[in-house]
Amino acid sequence: MAQHVMSADQLAGRLSEAALGVFDIASIHVGDQLGFYGFLAAIDSITARELSAAASTNQRYTREWLEQQGATGILICANPEAGPEERRYRLPAEYHDLFVNPESLLAIPPMAQIVMGVLEPLSQLLDVFRNGGGIEFEAFGRNLAEGQARGNRPLFRHQLAQEWIAAMPDIVARFEADPPARVADIGMGYGWSSVHLALGFPKIVVDGFDLDQASVLRAQAFAIDEGVSDRVAFYCRDIGDEDSRDQYDLALAIQCVHDMSDPVSVLASMRRLVGPGGTVLIVDERAPDRYSAPGSDLDRSLYGFSVFHCLPAGMADQPTVATGALIRQSIMREYARQAGFRSVEVLPIEHDSFWFYRMTP
Repeated sequence: MAQHVMSADQLAGRLSEAALGVFDIASIHVGDQLGFYGFLAAIDSITARELSAAASTNQRYTREWLEQQGATGILICANPEAGPEERRYRLPAEYHDLFVNPESLLAIPPMAQIVMGVLEPLSQLLDVFRNGGGIEFEAFGRNLAEGQARGNRPLFRHQLAQEWIAAMPDIVARFEADPPARVADIGMGYGWSSVHLALGFPKIVVDGFDLDQASVLRAQAFAIDEGVSDRVAFYCRDIGDEDSRDQYDLALAIQCVHDMSDPVSVLASMRRLVGPGGTVLIVDERAPDRYSAPGSDLDRSLYGFSVFHCLPAGMADQPTVATGALIRQSIMREYARQAGFRSVEVLPIEHDSFWFYRMTP
């Protein structure tokens, strides 16, 4: 089939819109990190002087940010004809879920923070393009780790127990039975997956594992805040070093297998952790079965994250399989086969971003 080619004018227009989007995302990140949206949501309207006083920021910079937000259509300016210092801005109530509700599935600031994080080591990315190698996770800084945690938190709050685990009725039954079921959460980041599993199933015990010490410390604090630290523990270590076998009823890894340099070894370790009769659940990118050009918006998103983060992160440790974000079902099934799993089932869960793989030892 012949590929449709946009005209030069069409492509130029699309990329000009993309450039405007970059500025919108960056300005949203600025407003989020400085707390501007929280102040705007708490008051009917506000001037640059009032917002800068509340947020302890420079008034002239604050004014420019407010004007940009009004010009791009996020904020409403009540009196645009007034002088710059008298103009009053408000965040429409229908936008509060987008900008100030951490539990909202529509939240925008976490996405903006992730984008800023993946772009942080840009000079290193140019170097690895020229010379090979990869970029360590720490180089992406706080924004990537925190943005991912904030972005996943509402998914885990609203979907993990209620939809994802619920798609496995036998696991639900085990979680509700005695003795308490044990869960290993691999690559848990800030720990919201572990915490919300424990909140959703009050009997289970969860151990979370991650290689980033800063994330483990944040996860421990979240478990205490949510009142589940008696049943949820976090460890900064590689599960490949674990000697335990047949210790867990379920081992899960959410949105991290594609970043691993040696995913087969990790999957094999997870298989040993649950043993015969246990279950491994892998939640990872909903990459299409085949490459297409031009691709869908999902393709474009996955390749964007892959070029700027997933591939260089996966190539930081050598040797590496260098998966990238486009982990297609055929690739995941092959990794599972090499790891010794007897069967792989893709659970019938409708989701825009993920496939859900149930693996049986």
